[in-house]
Amino acid sequence: MRQNIVAGNWKMNNDLAQTETLITALKEQQHTSNAEVMIAPPFTNLWNAFEALRQSDIEVIAQNMHFAENGAYTGEISAGMLKSIGIQTVILGHSERRAYFNEEDAILAKKVDAALANDMRIIFCFGEELADRKSGNEEAVVERQIRKALFHLESIAFKNIVLAYEPVWAIGTGETASPEQAQDMHQFIRKTLSNKYGNGVGDNMSILYGGSVKPSNAKEIFSKPDVDGGLIGGAALNAEDFYAIVNAF
Repeated sequence: MRQNIVAGNWKMNNDLAQTETLITALKEQQHTSNAEVMIAPPFTNLWNAFEALRQSDIEVIAQNMHFAENGAYTGEISAGMLKSIGIQTVILGHSERRAYFNEEDAILAKKVDAALANDMRIIFCFGEELADRKSGNEEAVVERQIRKALFHLESIAFKNIVLAYEPVWAIGTGETASPEQAQDMHQFIRKTLSNKYGNGVGDNMSILYGGSVKPSNAKEIFSKPDVDGGLIGGAALNAEDFYAIVNAF
């Protein structure tokens, strides 16, 4: 069954003191919607955030992980390491990981497999760049990213996967896909899943929109029938703004 989800991706922001301050502010907010709430602090603050929010309804999740369980991968973090400190969900395939760290579809498929092998939930990100949108290739790009990273899986695996559509041209730019553009793409994504795995997977998949979601536009975006929530960047760093988005449902 589709769940409404609002996940805050803090990216490379907030040291320990800033994390503690923001978490205190988050705990003071009123949660009036049915949305599931997640935050993704940097690796260095995951344990502190998990401990601080252990008794709350906010889930602490990771921004990334490596596909290997251990080994000579300096600076990397494995699924097992995340699980050992209570982290159950990980973001994979974010556009910044793809662009800045050369994470290609084949690597992401291995990360997906590793997360699922460790019984982790995945928020899997994908989306087109501005040139793809201008050339009319956005659906082909999105279909390829989903197919190459996920379509080797059995249908049962999708119960542990949430999809996040991120038009790259609308991330951190102040530009936002119109609610109609978001709906059209989310509908296409759902149809793509249904064509491969049947309506059970397509109809029950939570699909989030990521790309400059703000308190001022969240309600309109979330009102679209195939948009099940948001992967939030900048607005997630302000407790009041973040919960204004959470409560937009």
